[in-house]
Formats: sequence, C-alpha cells, structure tokens
Amino acid sequence: MIQICNIIAELCSKIIRSCCDDSLFVKYSCLSLKYRNKMLRDISENISSLFTNPSEDEGWNLHIRQLKKADLNDCLYAEITEYISALQDKADSFSMIMLVQVMDEAMKTLLLEKIREYQTDDFSVVLNTNRETTGLGLLPRCSCIWERKHRLSHSYNRLDNFLLHFLLMENSILGELIDKHIFLTNDMFPDFPVHKHLKIAASAVRAEKHFNYEYYTKKEIQCFNISYDKSKAEKDNEEIWKILRKSGDDKCDIMVFPEALGNCETEDYIRQKLILLSAEEYNKIPSLIILPSVVENNMNTVTVLDRFGNVICRQNKQYPFCLEHDGTVWMEDIRTNMVVNILHYEGIGRIAILICKDFLTTKYMEQLMRCFKLTLIIVPSFSTGSYDFCQSFDVCAHDDCNVVWINTCAAMQKSKEANFKNIGYIRKRIGRNDDDSQKLCEMPTCDGAFTGDCSQDCIYYETIRGV
Repeated sequence: MIQICNIIAELCSKIIRSCCDDSLFVKYSCLSLKYRNKMLRDISENISSLFTNPSEDEGWNLHIRQLKKADLNDCLYAEITEYISALQDKADSFSMIMLVQVMDEAMKTLLLEKIREYQTDDFSVVLNTNRETTGLGLLPRCSCIWERKHRLSHSYNRLDNFLLHFLLMENSILGELIDKHIFLTNDMFPDFPVHKHLKIAASAVRAEKHFNYEYYTKKEIQCFNISYDKSKAEKDNEEIWKILRKSGDDKCDIMVFPEALGNCETEDYIRQKLILLSAEEYNKIPSLIILPSVVENNMNTVTVLDRFGNVICRQNKQYPFCLEHDGTVWMEDIRTNMVVNILHYEGIGRIAILICKDFLTTKYMEQLMRCFKLTLIIVPSFSTGSYDFCQSFDVCAHDDCNVVWINTCAAMQKSKEANFKNIGYIRKRIGRNDDDSQKLCEMPTCDGAFTGDCSQDCIYYETIRGV
C-alpha cells in the first residue's frame, strides 16, 4: 500500500506545484458535466482496473471500483504512473485532479482497513514514505457526523477540497511542528456507534489555585513560573478523582479539566485509582479523560488517559502566556517539544488539545485547523477572562469544528469578577434550521465562587450531535 500512496502523494504534489494561484481549483469545480465525463472516460480507457465494466458505462455512470490489496501490483502502478506522465506532458491539470478524486474513491475500503490497523498502534505514521520530497503526508481520513461533505470549499481553494477519504497534510502549512497521530479504537466510545452523539463533561474543580507565582529575570526577560503547594497535593488529587467518578455516574464520554490545577502526583494518583477498578466500575468512567495540566520542569503538560488508566498522549503547551505584575509584563517560562497530538476516531473526526494561550494564537490554531481539518478542539484554561476565547469560537464553527473551553474559578482576580459570568463554553456547529441559541452552550459560574463557598464538585454537561 505504500507504493500506491507514494504515487498519490507525488501526483498531488505535482498538481499543487503546477498552479501559480488558487484559481485552478476554482475553475476545476466549475467544469461542465460534459467535460468531466470526457475526463472520466479517458481515465477509464487508460487505467481500466479502477472501474467496473468500463466499456459498458458512460461518463458519470462509470462506477469506480473499490480496490483490494490483491489489486495493488506492479501492473497497476505502471498504468497510473504512465498516465500521469502523459497528463503532465500535456499540462492537463484538470485531468490530474480528476484522477486524484478517482483514486481517493477507489481507496476508500483499503483506507478503512488501514484505520483498523492503526488502532492497534500507540501512534501512527503517514501512509507515504516520500513526505520529505513531496512536501505532503497522507493518512486515512476519519469521517465526522457534524462535518460538511465539502468542508472549507467556500473558504479555501485547495486540492483537498475534492478528497473525502484521504487526509492531505501539507508541510508548508505544518511548518516546524511535529505531528503525532493516534487512532482511537472503536470501543473507546462504546455508545457512540449506536447513539451517534458525544457527551462532554467539564469541571472548574475549585476556586483556589494552590500554587504561587515565582518571578525572575532570565537573559533580560522578565519571566514567571509556578510552584505548587505540595501539602495540598493529596487533597487536590482526591477532589479530581471525586469529580471524575461523579461524571462517570452520568455516563459521559469525555471529561475535561482546566489548566494548571494538577500537580506532579496527579497523573500517577488517577492512573492507580483507575487500574484498581472492577470491570463493572470501568463502565462508569468517562472514555477519555483530559487531566488538569501540570507545570513541571518548565513544561505545561496535559495528560490524556483512557478509562483503564492507559496514557493516550501528553500534550505540551506551545505558546507562553504573558501576565501583568507590579505594572510590568512577565512571560510564562515554558519550553515545548513542538509535538502536536491528533486523536482520530471514525464518526468524530480529529481531536486536538490547545492549552489556553495556544487557542488564542491565531497562526497556530489556523495551522492545525487547515492541516488536519480538526473537528473538535479541547481548550483547558487558566484565564482571567473569556472574551478573547469567545471571539475565536466562531472561526472554528465556520470550519465545522466544535470547541470545548473550560476555565477555573481559581483564576478569578478582584475587580475582574464580571469576566466570570460563565466558567466555560461549548461551541457547537448546528444545522441551518436549528435554533441559534443551541450553538453556544454556557457553563454559568456557581454563586459559591463569588462568596468563598466553593463546593469543589461542579460539573457541566453538554451533548454534541450530528448535523
């Protein structure tokens, strides 16, 4: 399968490099039916094995054949590469795009099989081995029940607007980031295949931060870091576990905690608790657990667990936050490994975690949105306000991507209480006939956060469905 994917990546690269602007893709989308039929007929005459009964059908009545592993042989490769060379000699970019579409459809079954194979791996690499020379990476594209069929076709004029089964990732968009892909197993969300919805739970945890800021100068840069109160670690972890168990009683699929409210012992504490559960108790634990981030060794890290206590991934914060202190600005002293974890699941699409400032860094968010066609972004935060986050929600919804944002009352400052009307939001893409009030689900801050009477067990729930 590597060789056919290398050929497809090379073909896509030739198309992208041949167009001096995006107008090629606009023109291609407006080609007449008669001309499309002509191109399909020409492809069938040169690569007949991609079609069923090509001599009997005409134009759009040509049925693209689902390839099997046994079909991937040197004869097929030779036919495709020879035909690509002929098209390139004629500078026939339209037929090259049509050929990509045909092969995208012909590979549908094999790509679904590859998804199942990837689900057994800790992480997955791209399908093609020529990513460096072509500048493109290919992966199977998981479908999403709230994603439009031709997503972004009105926003970006790109080759992957015409692909349904391949995820086409351009190195020029990804830049220096390192992408790591995890294909979640089918049983990760056991109720999803039946009910076709995703129940999200989020908690602000508590109104006290249990850490102190440390301010210092580093190479003339004013920096800050945080130092946890170790005496509170055990009690804090007990609270997190209590909230996690409570969310499971309400049968939620994903549990999300805020930024910075973990500690160096949180991951091990929660994992040990999960490992000791009985089979019956596992059914009452959320399928995917986004633990509160921990700042340690100058890294701000979120650990993602499954219900059994296995580590799915660890996501580092990429961009430092700057805060005001004593009338000047101080930078969060963190480093990053540049790794971006993308979680894939058939029916949900692609999930990424952007920690607080990462979500507000427009260039970074657009990189991920455009490169991976994200369908769900989870944003754990420790922020004194929500306004800037809300402004970015609509950008995501426009691109068929839902957002879960959870803050914490521990970030509240005097004189900024008005910013905490809501402690979190879920921005959902809705259908054109749905009530607009459904698209932004608010998580109202409880009264105890303002009166100093925090119950330390708040949980908010929302369900995301197909459109």
